[in-house]
Amino acid sequence: MTGLASLGNVTGITGSSMKISVVTASYNSEATIGFTIESFLKQSHPEKEMLVIDGASSDATVKIAESFGSVAIRVFSEKDKGVYDAMNKGFHLFQGDVVGFLNSDDTFHDSEALSDIAAAMHDSDIVYGDLNMVSDHHTKRIVRSWRGGAFKRYSFQLGWVPPHPTFYMRREVARKVGDYDLRYVTTADYDYMLRALVLNDFRVRYIPRVVADFQVGGISTSGLGVSMRGNLECLQSRREHLNAPPIDPAFFLRFARRILQIRKLGS
Repeated sequence: MTGLASLGNVTGITGSSMKISVVTASYNSEATIGFTIESFLKQSHPEKEMLVIDGASSDATVKIAESFGSVAIRVFSEKDKGVYDAMNKGFHLFQGDVVGFLNSDDTFHDSEALSDIAAAMHDSDIVYGDLNMVSDHHTKRIVRSWRGGAFKRYSFQLGWVPPHPTFYMRREVARKVGDYDLRYVTTADYDYMLRALVLNDFRVRYIPRVVADFQVGGISTSGLGVSMRGNLECLQSRREHLNAPPIDPAFFLRFARRILQIRKLGS
């Protein structure tokens, strides 16, 4: 278990002086990456950087990212083993005091998202918020509303998980928890957040505001088969780290929570 006091003493940087790194994994994302980068550049928080970790796209993704010409954006492009491998590369390249992930088909919800994260980090090591899952970034029509809610010690056993695109952590947290486990093809983010939250004593804060807009249709929202595989992978993570039985309540409760997130059309 990580000692709260020792971690807090190491990380004294707070407020506007806190540099936040945003890692954006991309592959053939020319249709959406412009929205992602624009939402980052509009952030009012002054100390920020974006790392675009591209998997050797064959379309105009890299060209679009470089066209913004911002010193706050660094672009890397080479073949990788998928989105979580790209995220791991970001772990070894970011320069900020805090790091989080915003993929190339997602955006920040508004211009104050990073400022609110920095403020919450004043007395926290991990901060997360709420997520809107939208049909596209033109209309921002909400398909699902994912409200994070407060973390409790047995939350993962009850089918809970925070929205990964809203999950930010201090550098020391990232260093201690380590890389994403590439054995998990679709849910390495779930496994990572479980390890960070449950296996440690980090100071955790939930901020009840929408941090990001997630465009549906990616790897985690692309059909029943992927959802079932993801649920089995999450069970594997709980069995490995939480000594869960072959089938546990969370296996069913995760589906129930997703159904409750669905918004009625027109609401």
